[in-house]
Amino acid sequence: MKIVNFALIAGVAGMLAACGGSSIVEPTDLNNQRVFFAFNSAEISDEAENNLLGQSLYMKNHEDTKIQIAGNCDERGSTEYNLALGARRANAAKRVLVNDGIDASRISTISYGKERPLVKGTGEDVWKFNRNATTTVK
Repeated sequence: MKIVNFALIAGVAGMLAACGGSSIVEPTDLNNQRVFFAFNSAEISDEAENNLLGQSLYMKNHEDTKIQIAGNCDERGSTEYNLALGARRANAAKRVLVNDGIDASRISTISYGKERPLVKGTGEDVWKFNRNATTTVK
């Protein structure tokens, strides 16, 4: 009996390992879904990609949903620089959704640069939240 249980547990563990430990979860609502970025970067992290793939799953299950993705930055840098970086972040997030099969016409992007901080204040504990792409339903 112990060998059978061990074999069953080993089989389940193998299946989980084959799945890569993915944490893609469909959200119940797309409003204010956020993915976060490193300083001076528009690169999509693994965590951000999983969040966006969850958003994609929602959009596949709700085919009439259209969204806007807003790129945001922390307070450092010029207004012009941060508007461009925010646009790159919003478009990077959009690219994940489109590459996963969502029609690009259902997604608009905008950049707010550093003009709409999620958290007010100064320092990395604040800035890390302000470097994001925020999804809202339109």
